[in-house]
This record gives sequence, C-alpha cells and structure tokens, in this order.
Amino acid sequence: MEARRDPLMSLILEMLQYPFMVRALAAGIMISICASLLGTSLVLKRYSMIGDSLSHVGFAALAVSYAFYLDPLVVSIPVTMGAAFLLLELKESMRIKGDAATALLCSSALAVGVLVISLTRGMNTDVCNYMFGSILAMSSADVWLTLAAGSLIILLYILFYHPLFAVTFDEYFATAPGLRSHFYHLVLALMTAVTIVLGMRMMGALLISSLIVFPAITAMQICHRYLTTIEASTLVGLGCFLVGITLSYALSIPTGPCIVLMNLIVLFAVICLRKWRERGRCA
Repeated sequence: MEARRDPLMSLILEMLQYPFMVRALAAGIMISICASLLGTSLVLKRYSMIGDSLSHVGFAALAVSYAFYLDPLVVSIPVTMGAAFLLLELKESMRIKGDAATALLCSSALAVGVLVISLTRGMNTDVCNYMFGSILAMSSADVWLTLAAGSLIILLYILFYHPLFAVTFDEYFATAPGLRSHFYHLVLALMTAVTIVLGMRMMGALLISSLIVFPAITAMQICHRYLTTIEASTLVGLGCFLVGITLSYALSIPTGPCIVLMNLIVLFAVICLRKWRERGRCA
C-alpha cells in the first residue's frame, strides 16, 4: 500500500514539474534577496519611492522598445540606470527635494509610456506582462540574466557593505574621513535600478517596489541593529515570495498581488505582536 503523501509536499513537487515554475522560483528568489538587501538602506534613507519611480521609467523604456522592435531588457536596463543617476543629480544640484524629484520622474515616465502605447497599434501582450507581472512571461534567457545580475549585486553589496552602512545613517559624517558618499549613493541607486528592471517580468511595474519596501519595514519592527535588520528583511522577503507564489499556483491567482498581500499580512502581524509585547511590559 502506497504511503500517503503530505498535501503540501505534493503541491510543491507538482509545481517543480513545470519549467515555467522552476524559472519563476529561481528568478524570484534572486530578486527577493537583492530587493531585501537594498530595501533596508533605501527605507532608512527615506528613498523608498525611488523603486516606484524607477519602475515607471522601466515601463516607459519597455513601451519604447516594443514600439521599435528592440530587446526590452537591453533597452530598459541602461535607461533605468540613467534615470537613477539623473534622479540623484536632480536632488543634489537643483532646488528640488527628494520626494518632488521622485514624483516628477515617476509621472513623466508614466506619461511617456502611456503615450507610446497609445500611438502604437494594438497593445502588445508583453507590455501588459511588464505592467502587471506574469510568471509565464519569464524565458530561460531572462532567468540566466537575473541570476548573473543578481549575483553581481549581492557581491557588490558585500564589498561595499561598510561604506553603504556609513552613508545610510550619516552621509555628512561619512565624508569626514574622505569617503565618497556621492559615489556610493550612485552605486546604491544603480543596483536598485537593475533589480527593479529584472523583477518587472514577475511582479510588474506597479508592484515591484513592494519587494523593496515591505520586508525592510517589517524587519525594522523587531530589529534594532543594521545587520540583523538586513538578515530579517531577507528572510521575510524570501518567505513571503515562496508562500505567495505557492498560493498563486494553488489558487490560480496572479502572482504579484499574492506576494504583496503576503508581505502585508506579515507586516500587520509583526506590528500587532510588537504592540502586544509593549503592552505586556507596561502592565
């Protein structure tokens, strides 16, 4: 008599039988790690919305690439990296506050993307996939590019960990011993831009910034040290992605929104737990 298999294990084994699910898991794990690492610094520096603005830039670049029959990733990655550089220059060289510069870039890029799509006959399905996300849209080439670029981002983050730590908390103090804070701001922005573009296939331009913001905010509710916050953020990001994509497959619902809602549920639960513990101490 055949032993009864655990339903969850059966579901996981069934998922792994499909090549598109294996591709989505491999790319999603890498993107979740990169987004969680970068998110801690971005949230602490109040650059949370940079991910949202860069995702809109990526969407505009994708619309232009499809209109001219160009490779979307080849066009969107350098354009988004250029937008990240422009965003930093606007904030440092002009009288534009950080949130205002982000809003300008976000709305302008979205306007360009919508205009290009409206002038192009018939909206390409791939543009919809980039806008709202689809695990079916990820090709083997996308996965290999994601793994290579993600590995490079993790390596750069490890190499520049101490300078990034310094500019995250006090960039003016960091410049005292001769640290080039502008350079490390640029490195952080460029790594974020690449992560955003790579994650748009799976999460969509409208939801990819949530992978950066949610895990970091959740980790900050329970951690008080920079390193432990990064570790907790990575675990939260990975856990929510794995649970979200599993539920998405099991219930046949969109992957991106499912992952975001899992992050929201975990954040709400952690906040409730922290409040309960604080009340217990005061009692």
